[in-house]
Amino acid sequence: MKKGEIWLVELPGIDGHEQHGFRPAILIADTLTSVVIVIPCTTNAQALRFPYTVRLRASERNGFETDSIALVLQIRAIDRARLQRKIGILEKSLLADINRVLQSLLF
Repeated sequence: MKKGEIWLVELPGIDGHEQHGFRPAILIADTLTSVVIVIPCTTNAQALRFPYTVRLRASERNGFETDSIALVLQIRAIDRARLQRKIGILEKSLLADINRVLQSLLF
């Protein structure tokens, strides 16, 4: 598994506004344990009103069927068993955008 891959994942439900359910997520880190770090995605364009989000245009390479939003502000660790199947990989320019937003969020 590599940073920037897009996987369909099953995110557990949590009380609150966190993303949950079966959805695409961007793999950010494979920890070489049973845990991976992902950024959930949504097709709800209203999510762009929040800080730390990135618009992702659908393409054959990334596997998105419609434009989506990477919810960098909802980065989370999940068990590797929640990864269902790989659907694509981010284009280098989009991964660079994600990296910039991650940098501003975390540092």
